[in-house]
Amino acid sequence: LIYDSFAEYLVTEKGYDKDLLTLAPDSLDFCCKGLVLDIEEGDFVKLAEDGTVLRASHGTKSMTPEEILETYGRREWKHFNTVSGMVSRSAKYYLYDNYFDLPGALLCARVVDSLDQHDGQKKYDFWKDMVAAIQHNYKISAFKEDCGTYFPEVKKNPDKYLQRCPESVKKWLKQLKNAGKILLLITSSHSDYCRLLCEHILGNDFEEYFDIVITNALKPGFFSHTPNQRPFRTLENDEEQEALLTLDKPGWYSQGNAIQLYELLKKMTGKLDPKVVYFGDSMHSDIFPARHYSNWETVFILEELLGDTVTVPAETESEPLEKKGKYEGDQPKGPYSVSKQWGSFFVDRLPGLENAEETLVHTWSCKCISTYSTIAIPSLEAIADLPLDYRFTRFSSNNSATAGYYPSPPRALLPSEESMTMK
Repeated sequence: LIYDSFAEYLVTEKGYDKDLLTLAPDSLDFCCKGLVLDIEEGDFVKLAEDGTVLRASHGTKSMTPEEILETYGRREWKHFNTVSGMVSRSAKYYLYDNYFDLPGALLCARVVDSLDQHDGQKKYDFWKDMVAAIQHNYKISAFKEDCGTYFPEVKKNPDKYLQRCPESVKKWLKQLKNAGKILLLITSSHSDYCRLLCEHILGNDFEEYFDIVITNALKPGFFSHTPNQRPFRTLENDEEQEALLTLDKPGWYSQGNAIQLYELLKKMTGKLDPKVVYFGDSMHSDIFPARHYSNWETVFILEELLGDTVTVPAETESEPLEKKGKYEGDQPKGPYSVSKQWGSFFVDRLPGLENAEETLVHTWSCKCISTYSTIAIPSLEAIADLPLDYRFTRFSSNNSATAGYYPSPPRALLPSEESMTMK
């Protein structure tokens, strides 16, 4: 749906090739979190923790190890110092790190293929149209106006797109609240879309699970902006009202900033430095800014752990990864099956070296996890049945790159003999 809503706009509004509207079933394999689009060159790159290019494609077409070495050498990629500082916006590159815009990676790659075919151009300027497509579909008024392809379709067929929250997670949220914890929901979605999702996923009483709901939070700016730059606003019928000077009581708000939210949490808990644990699935919008600007504890929800953790007896070792279900029975094949084109989210080989065993390196995405997350889990369901006082091992506990993964590290990060014994 996300792919279609962006493609529809490019074709009907911006005159791009109609072929973009048809999607071969296996082409979504291209979508892999952690890719960086080099906008001017039309290249996608997967980076090692030191910024070396591990894999690359021009448009959808993979580069050979020889082409990678010729184009990038064994040096750090030219924009790596700004990417690794998580600088948010750049006209030069775009980082794909969450499922909400990831299908746009495939669309951009196909746009490059199409431009090469028709114009043979060397520098690309399609990005402004891509941004327009994203804004058209996701802008704050789109849900209400039924504009774009995305919201009207989700409104019409929520069951097709949304999975209901497991009972174990609802029970866990209630337990937390009964234990005196303050529960927050902070989303960059606008209040009308948030309500549709939550009613469908949690039920019509979803507001009872949370003390404070903040919509249109415009993360990562929610964490990095000051109260003056990004005040909280109240809502009436999903319309934002005038700016609030202070945040005085729990409730439902729009926009806002972490500084004033933290002041309210001090007031509600009666503590000088209340501890906040923040769960999120985007390194760029959630985990990095919550840790970097607010120094909150961060739990990274990483569905890639589902495609990569389960170890199986040697005789079925040849099965493709996505068949190895994580929880009860067979999982539907999710977006977390490992991409054949891009390989593991966590490790990869340096291109063009012969003795492959010694050349496995951690990806930059993997390094960010152990740097900015307290722990990483595949889903809330994975921890919902644990006692509330369960003690997790943190990434920082012994500077280990694998300590903070729960219930277990991705198989790719384990020495090969270890992954054989973990049956």
